[in-house]
Amino acid sequence: MAGVSDRIQDLEQRRARVAGMGGQEAVAKQHEKGKLSARERVAAFFDPGSFRELDALVEHRATRFGMESQVIPADGVVTGHGRVDGRTVFAFFQDFSSRGGSLGEMHAGKICKVQDLALKAGCPLVGFNDSGGARIQEGIDALCGYGNIFFRNARASGVIPQLSVILGPCAGGAVYSPAMTDWVFMVRGSSFMYITGPDVIRAVTGEQTSHEELGGALAHNRRAGNAHFLCADEAEAFAQARRLLALLPPNNQEDPPRTAASDPPDRPCPELDALIPDQARLGYDMRALIGSVMDRDSLLEAQALYAENLLTCFARLNGRTVGVVANQPQVLAGCLDINASDKASRFIRFCDAFNIPLVTFADVPGYLPGTDQEWGGVIRHGAKLLWSYAEATVPKLTVIVRKAYGGAYIAMCSRHLGADQVFAWPTAEIAVMGAEGAVNVLYRNEAPEERRKKAQAYEQELYNPWIAAQRGYVDEVIRPAETRERLATALEALAGKSESLPPRKHGNIPL
Repeated sequence: MAGVSDRIQDLEQRRARVAGMGGQEAVAKQHEKGKLSARERVAAFFDPGSFRELDALVEHRATRFGMESQVIPADGVVTGHGRVDGRTVFAFFQDFSSRGGSLGEMHAGKICKVQDLALKAGCPLVGFNDSGGARIQEGIDALCGYGNIFFRNARASGVIPQLSVILGPCAGGAVYSPAMTDWVFMVRGSSFMYITGPDVIRAVTGEQTSHEELGGALAHNRRAGNAHFLCADEAEAFAQARRLLALLPPNNQEDPPRTAASDPPDRPCPELDALIPDQARLGYDMRALIGSVMDRDSLLEAQALYAENLLTCFARLNGRTVGVVANQPQVLAGCLDINASDKASRFIRFCDAFNIPLVTFADVPGYLPGTDQEWGGVIRHGAKLLWSYAEATVPKLTVIVRKAYGGAYIAMCSRHLGADQVFAWPTAEIAVMGAEGAVNVLYRNEAPEERRKKAQAYEQELYNPWIAAQRGYVDEVIRPAETRERLATALEALAGKSESLPPRKHGNIPL
């Protein structure tokens, strides 16, 4: 019978085999592609020395198609928990050097276990995806594994933050888990997601495309909207994921962490007094406004390249995490459309789920007109935005900066959708529609010169915030330079806000 020292030596040998992953040659191939190995990623992401691995000695139990003789260290995935800026985070790292990181029964079981632990502990879960897909030799057991992962993604949604960092291929059924998580990070040149790859598309449809064009990082960040952060390399992906986690609570029962403000809450913003152009048709950069109002260097924009007519950002205001939704007048004049509505709705619901107050900056001339929008379902997509704001119970603050016309005025978190406090700049124009459109409806039979006079009268009478302020729909008209101080004060006053929705299983959000 082996003695204690022999057994300890056996343990160390087993650990060493697992630590070697797919072997030096396979790891070297990762490096040649500009990619780290799974264990190098562990070291790069977590606070030094804080990671504790689980299930390192798990092995597959497949016996078909030669699998009985195959050894796959840790069954191709490293799982466990560690600390990010001192806070506990659970994670899994697929290991492409071990049989392409293919997912089989035990591989999936390890991921499911860490998902369950993250949910029980009330801590964020981060998945680092780098896999060739389902392990074909395991057949239905691999498919079962994916289904079990998806089920847990759905159960954890809105309870703990779930992040997906795509660091290699993610194809077929594997793509649905990242799509069900809250935030997806992709790396230029090495991240790929698609249901069917270029070879299958070419065989079935004859269409020629490449991995990068079809499912690369830029395609998903700019065109498909499936990814939320575009990163230059793995180091930036880790840094961005850590930065996002620092802004979020560990679960839906806690508030986001508050930090010491980097600058005083009553810091004036005199540059904002000159931000709005005198000519209404000229644009300006809404990012400049947001950057002036929020704590310095705290801005983290999500989906920066998708639906660029609307901005969604995390930031801090007087040390508190807030979610910012804002029209971008530089793109499509800040109009709302299908993609912008979807982008904002998902962001609003995430913030509401995790107790993150919402700050909205409105400068919107309306919904984008056109048959493409109407046939594409802008009505139901636009209704999501109304729904999401109305459903949200976190503190909601709105600043009407310039244009706020028609239904788009209502949609951008107006008082009528439950905004707690609404401010307007003196440049605000709150009206049913633009002057030219209104006059063409009301005075279509008048001579052109008469219609021009009527349009001027319409502008003078209605292109202002005063009527809305008289009705109480705007709480106060403020000088732009005062915006930071007024928002910070309002946020402090509403910190203890409590609001309950009617009992129900769930609503039926327009899709």
